[in-house]
Amino acid sequence: MKINLTRTVITSIVTLCVFSAASCGKKSSAGTVTPTNPTTPTTPTTPLSSDVAMWLTTADQTNVFSKQNVSINFGTSAASGPLINIDAATTYQTIDGFGYCLTGGSAQVINLMSDAQKNDLLTDLFATDGTHIGVSYLRITIGASDLSAFDYTYDEVTPGQTDVDLKSFSIDQEKTDLIPILKKIIAINPAIKILATPWTAPTWMKTAPLGENGFKGGSLNTAYYDTYAKYFVKYIQAMKAQGITIDAVTPQNEPLNAYNNPAMTMQSNEEADFVKNNLGPQFKAAGITAKIIVYDHNADHTEYPTDIYKDAVANPYIDGSAFHLYAGSINSVSAVHDAYPAKNLYFTEQYTPATGGFGGDLSWHVTNLIVGATRNWCRNVLEWNLATDPSFGPHTNGGCDGCKGALTINSATSVTRNVSYYIIAHASKFVRPGAVRIASDYLSALPNVAFRNTDGSTVLIVLNSGTSQQSFSFKIGGKTATSTLDAGAVATYVW
Repeated sequence: MKINLTRTVITSIVTLCVFSAASCGKKSSAGTVTPTNPTTPTTPTTPLSSDVAMWLTTADQTNVFSKQNVSINFGTSAASGPLINIDAATTYQTIDGFGYCLTGGSAQVINLMSDAQKNDLLTDLFATDGTHIGVSYLRITIGASDLSAFDYTYDEVTPGQTDVDLKSFSIDQEKTDLIPILKKIIAINPAIKILATPWTAPTWMKTAPLGENGFKGGSLNTAYYDTYAKYFVKYIQAMKAQGITIDAVTPQNEPLNAYNNPAMTMQSNEEADFVKNNLGPQFKAAGITAKIIVYDHNADHTEYPTDIYKDAVANPYIDGSAFHLYAGSINSVSAVHDAYPAKNLYFTEQYTPATGGFGGDLSWHVTNLIVGATRNWCRNVLEWNLATDPSFGPHTNGGCDGCKGALTINSATSVTRNVSYYIIAHASKFVRPGAVRIASDYLSALPNVAFRNTDGSTVLIVLNSGTSQQSFSFKIGGKTATSTLDAGAVATYVW
């Protein structure tokens, strides 16, 4: 997660901004909603004939990821209102998936649910049939994050001692919550991609920590670079023994942030040295195919990954780089792609604040992440974090105490679905792994992005960022269809 100062700045911006088409996109709004099953009979609605399926979420939450019974048909009539031209012949990056960060705390609160409710919830998240949202990508933590109940790594020893042979290494801490939840998820979606990221190395490997018994801040001691690479190897092997395949790792979460708990800094030259001399060679020697993705921090320092790419020895080991958006502009990450088009880009974390409003957060995240990150070459989009309790916990001492989960686990049988659940749902259910982004006109009042799935279906995600209802058209293959969105509403169109 981000440092407390950054969180404070973001919260201040949220408080000060007046949401409009040109604003930062945050405002106070209604709270969360928990969809419920109807308890009284309803009159069946006759489905209208439509070429296009439409799923809608509105800023006022009168619709939350609900399929619309509307008639949207392609024809040769002239466009009505602004026009989004879609060109399926112009393709960009392949999509790996959309999802969340499954922190230790998220796994803990989900695992406290009753078995029936837990299974229903995980099915809703990871299955693709019916109204289930088909999450296809997860980010998990190697050891504790700030949204764990307490600090830990997989090889802590008595203060003053070391364990260069990693004889004390164990992932047993994860066998209570995280691993059981992951096994249930994999049973539902065996193809789920999992990215694993450490917030810190074992404390005995660090120099000059800032507190919290060595977990906060500090840097990796160069004497333990090789040992730490072995730590990654043992972790991937241990997870594989549990039936969990790690698709990719980043060497360090937010390597320029020393002030979280836990945290560890790693400058770009240090990460380059670690990858080229230790992590890359050890992965190769152990036959580990997990991707190495560098940086994993804000879009205001795009020089961090490109500096690593310039190292001719490190470069071949690296799949790409990952970004957050607590600082900088999402549009800046395209410069990394333009400079190194063979390297992939990923978007791996963005929180929704406890102080945020549904409509403002929906608009900002769809604009900057679902649309912005993918239009700037990112292969995935991940929200932070999957689940918390009603007090936005658990978290470490000094960890994020105002991070709103996609889910609030209220009790063993009660779940509230929050705004980031719907943000991800609008993409995850319909844009499946292997899809490619295709060209579409970008309109500032109607931020949008389009994809073509491997089954030939086309997906268009559109937000009305204006202050009034807007009719618009979208055109593909010489034929045009028309729809209407209320102010602040987002829709996914599938045909």
